[in-house]
Amino acid sequence: MEHLHLVGPGRLGLALAGALVEAEAVASLRICGRHPEPPSHPLFTQGVATYTFGLATPDPDTTAVLLAVPDRILPELAHALAGHTPPREGVPVLHTSGSLGTDVLAPLHARGWSVGSFFPLQTVPHPVPGAGMFEGAGVVVAGEPDAASAGRRLAHAIGATPLDVPAARRPLVHAAALLVSNGVAGLLSAAEDVLTDAGVEPADARRSMVRLAEGALDGVGRYGPARGVTGPVADGDVEAVDLHMRALPSEIRGLYREIGRAALARGLEADGVDPGTHDRFLELFDQNA
Repeated sequence: MEHLHLVGPGRLGLALAGALVEAEAVASLRICGRHPEPPSHPLFTQGVATYTFGLATPDPDTTAVLLAVPDRILPELAHALAGHTPPREGVPVLHTSGSLGTDVLAPLHARGWSVGSFFPLQTVPHPVPGAGMFEGAGVVVAGEPDAASAGRRLAHAIGATPLDVPAARRPLVHAAALLVSNGVAGLLSAAEDVLTDAGVEPADARRSMVRLAEGALDGVGRYGPARGVTGPVADGDVEAVDLHMRALPSEIRGLYREIGRAALARGLEADGVDPGTHDRFLELFDQNA
């Protein structure tokens, strides 16, 4: 059972804490925040967590400290926490940043803490349902042995898969996460606009496109990105793509073209598009560049 000390009661911090509580992996939970009163969340309203305004010294039996704060705050927080707490030889302290390494926690390392990072590959738009979104997710874990061990332990507790990534390649992981999380949102927004332009009610457009995205993700999960989706590129239907390109507004056409190019490359790699059809698609995309 974890004795967890969490700094940062934002969406991610509260969702992670909630997931650990739901998994019955937490014996005690202290959450520190920068507002005098805790946020309205079941962890506080039901008396599960203890809230502290400002920084607090982790209890002697603390098994892990989790810093779930924005990247820009981490350097200042590391210095403040290092000066606020006594040395803790080997006690893990992990930040949740996807783009920063463990060097940002150097002041804590100098005081004997075991420093590391714990970056969930999941989007958390709301902290309450967010607690249920980590099952099956990946969590990039890095750091000194005790910190990395704690990160893997926390990941397993919430049903996630710990991923080991070399520090030099961490920016690639963060970029990959943003391609999916922000990319899906951007594509759905564009698709909604196109559907409403075709006369569909906005609420129906959103619901329909979200359901379509769920089906596409299910197919990719089952069969991979080359064979898990359908459409005119996969079917070799150049005429349909030509019709789409001529019908779409110019601000969407470029996005459609680049998605088509990517689908074409995947299809060629999987031997799903013959060379002649591939060349016809490329010619069409080049004409509309």
